[in-house]
Amino acid sequence: MDAALAQRILGQADASDSLPRLGGMARSNGVVIVSERFWAFADRDGAVHEGAMPLARGRLGHLRRLPFLRGLVRLAASLAPLFRGRGVASRRERALVGAAVLSPFLLFLLPPALERAAWLAVTAGLLAWLVRGRTLNLHGAEHRAIGAAEHRRLLDTWSGSARPSRFSLRCGTNFAALVLPVSVLAEVLWPLPWMLWTPFAVTLLSLALTMELWELVQGSPHATVKGLLLPGLGLQRMTTREPSLAETQLALVAVASVLRREAEGSS
Repeated sequence: MDAALAQRILGQADASDSLPRLGGMARSNGVVIVSERFWAFADRDGAVHEGAMPLARGRLGHLRRLPFLRGLVRLAASLAPLFRGRGVASRRERALVGAAVLSPFLLFLLPPALERAAWLAVTAGLLAWLVRGRTLNLHGAEHRAIGAAEHRRLLDTWSGSARPSRFSLRCGTNFAALVLPVSVLAEVLWPLPWMLWTPFAVTLLSLALTMELWELVQGSPHATVKGLLLPGLGLQRMTTREPSLAETQLALVAVASVLRREAEGSS
């Protein structure tokens, strides 16, 4: 997508009364932006890769309305660009993410000493993958581009005259900061005898409860409730860096791609 087309789409979006809710993720070489129906990955080489989100089609859409289950489904769907999109992640990267996702459900089968070592290895590998290259700057660019859409400042942000915050209430870092205490409480308060399958059940329950809590906090008008997001916002000072204008424009290209497809799908 060339710059002129991206700016035309962004200008139309600025004038729109409603836009789809956007999310995203940063990669070392680009930015992924997603809506409920579509995703786009704009890489630093100038290519834009596009795809459809799994909940946008088939029989899975109704799962978004079921409490607790909807959170688990959304978490799984958020990984769709990584596992289903060409050019977004290599096989090695997919294997690493897959290991990180599955580890809470499988590592409990190992002896305690090996379990701790495996946890450390997976965590170290994931952290190294997350912070390599310009990932942290592009993470800030992703937040800035989404904030620009929410405040209808897309063209101003493209030109650099507006600079929405690089921090976001809906960032996955906030979710991670919430899931840790929820997981500890779920493990402590688990009412059934501890069995082989218990860690699997506790992990699923913790993720589902955290997603419901996360959505509740984001939608609350009360500042005291939103205060639960402060630890995650603090962590974002480490997981984001100030992006350059070119990196922000890269994220905005991905935004434009998703908004174009949303408009075409609604027409």
